[in-house]
Amino acid sequence: MNNMLDFNQLKKAILAVALHSLKLTHIIFHHPAIFIKHLNFANFAKLVWCLRNESLRDMGLRIESYLLRYIPEKKEKLELFKELNRFEILRFNQSSQPLVSIIIPVQNEWTLTYTCLQAIYVNTGQVDYEIILIDDASAACTGSAVDYLEGIQVLRFPDKLGLLRQFNQAADKVRGKYILFLRHDTKVQKGWLQPLLDLMHNDRQAGLVGSKLLYPDGKLQEAGGIIWRDGAAARFGRFDNPEKPEYNYVKEVDFISGAIMMRADLWREIGGFDLRYTPGSMEEADLAFEVREKGYKVLYQPKSVVVHVGETLMAHESSSGVKRAQAENQSKFLQKWGEVLAQENSPNGVDIFCARDRSLYRKTILVIDHYVPRYDKDAGSRTTFHYLNFFAEMGFNVKFIGDNFFCHEPYTSQLQQIGVEVLYGNWYKNHYRDWIKANASTIDYVYLNRPNIAVKYLDFLKKHTKAKVLYYGHDLHYLRELREYEVTGNRKVLKSSERWRKLEFEIIRNSDVVYYPSQVEVSEIKQHFPLGKIKTIPAYIFSGEEPKKNRPLELRRDLLFVGGFQHRPNIDAVLWFLKDIFPYVLREIPGLKLYIIGANPPEAVRMLESESVHLTGAVSEEELQTYYQNCRLAVIPLRYGAGIKGKLIEAMYYQIPVITTSIGAEGLKETANQLFICAQEDAFAQHLIQAYDNYELLNRMVNNSRQYVQRHFSKENVIKAIRDDVFESWKGMTV
Repeated sequence: MNNMLDFNQLKKAILAVALHSLKLTHIIFHHPAIFIKHLNFANFAKLVWCLRNESLRDMGLRIESYLLRYIPEKKEKLELFKELNRFEILRFNQSSQPLVSIIIPVQNEWTLTYTCLQAIYVNTGQVDYEIILIDDASAACTGSAVDYLEGIQVLRFPDKLGLLRQFNQAADKVRGKYILFLRHDTKVQKGWLQPLLDLMHNDRQAGLVGSKLLYPDGKLQEAGGIIWRDGAAARFGRFDNPEKPEYNYVKEVDFISGAIMMRADLWREIGGFDLRYTPGSMEEADLAFEVREKGYKVLYQPKSVVVHVGETLMAHESSSGVKRAQAENQSKFLQKWGEVLAQENSPNGVDIFCARDRSLYRKTILVIDHYVPRYDKDAGSRTTFHYLNFFAEMGFNVKFIGDNFFCHEPYTSQLQQIGVEVLYGNWYKNHYRDWIKANASTIDYVYLNRPNIAVKYLDFLKKHTKAKVLYYGHDLHYLRELREYEVTGNRKVLKSSERWRKLEFEIIRNSDVVYYPSQVEVSEIKQHFPLGKIKTIPAYIFSGEEPKKNRPLELRRDLLFVGGFQHRPNIDAVLWFLKDIFPYVLREIPGLKLYIIGANPPEAVRMLESESVHLTGAVSEEELQTYYQNCRLAVIPLRYGAGIKGKLIEAMYYQIPVITTSIGAEGLKETANQLFICAQEDAFAQHLIQAYDNYELLNRMVNNSRQYVQRHFSKENVIKAIRDDVFESWKGMTV
């Protein structure tokens, strides 16, 4: 029987290595240049070390992860302008209750207009919209061309009104909740409209939002506009590569042009475009300032991409009249908004870093971690993600550096959509020090994560900036490994613990403020740094909204463990539970299953998979919530570790009863009514067996847990904890 078990285990191991080798071979075959580029002596030495110290599978994972950093992200091909050989009838759906009213002015140039409409027809998706085409005294050929269009409203003006009057008169006809002004010489790209609506829906203060504009050759035309103190306008990023990180996060801007959407009721309140700017120039900037005057934001949405040919055409026109009108309207704009510009905007060409996202009077915080937080992969990343959300929500100008400088998706885009500028790519990898020095005067705070990452940046930041350094350790690595040594007796771990202690103490000594998630770490550090500013902050930040309602406990079954296996305490916890606890539980509750969720389980864990033990690997956030909603009990059998465990807080938040150890519950105060806490394997097994069908007890634990999370892990708790450390940002704030 033992020989058969060994043979099955060997088959599993060989299959795992073979499948992973095929995947690695696929990567190398499709990206040989990347593989060859990184063949050097240093990497060869690392390979030798891996062969000696790691399994083939773990070594393969390491190589795969390394290569994937350098594989460029696939980008959708732009639909650029091209001459049309023939026209087809475009039949637009006529919505009785359109959400968006798209207003397009046209005066001759039928080919451009048709191209614009065709792009809307193909690329807009499922949004309910109407189109109002304004024909401003066009030539006969343009007027008859609307015969190719069905389902749109056409307003014809026999006498030329001019652009601003066209817009104002057409806006009186709209039925949508939002008005979108679109130039006829544009070509919207796939999925362009929904991201604009998402901004409006997600931020009640969003009054006007606009797209990223590209030239027909694919270069950037504008990633939001800047207005200088003298009233001059500038297009941020003009002629640059539109894929650069600085052009791909949601941000406040001075103005937007070409494709802008605003709330219809706000448009009516403002009264439309100011006709003093007739025939045109500066009217979009003026509208943006009016929107801010009413207490709303003007936001740039990089996920909405529009190709604009307008300036290409202007190059063929006489420039004297255009330049004269621009100069006159700049003077009018300055006369109207001079006081606001003097208070809120920079002198011409000065401090572009702040001017590009209106952060001149906001505090900038630079957050640094090992990579873009993959919040559904590990607890530490979830904590970092929560705090990035928090800083953005509280009005900070948030910049993020992931130490591998890789654009992990979809996580990078999610941060960019909440207003975080993420620095990634080879340029930032090689020049992040230059970036920090160039913008040192504007960086007010640096929020460092993890000792192995913080040590790489701390001295440089202290030397070249005056930023206040906030260090969040996640847990005390040296204490965690010291406890591992006490359990395993491994002398290598003891030596590693001492190395971590020296490193962590050096970081703590050189940081202005030190945060840990529990009082356990704070008390430990206070013994060595009694005068240090060391305090606790919540590991997670949950809003007042409760998660999706779970199924009744009576309808749920089975057990759940959540934790990434790059974290050694999780490996030990699972092995201990499966070998010393679960067999006893199965005798009393036959057919019970344990679902183990976590990326990269080692061979020692995979060997124990059976009909009762299911390894899911990494799962999506939605899948994880499904497991929380369908399992009856969460088990967290940690024997060593340090600080508050994110998986435990998460389980409490998702309203699943938890059975854990004293180490698992460490750092949480007064949890007797929220958790089952056991020290030894026999007690763990007995508690689990007795509680499994005790629905009255389990429901009481769930209700207590929900209240506990609301009381200790809210935004208000975080503000109370850190307001003294970032005092300048909280003026006038009350909790």
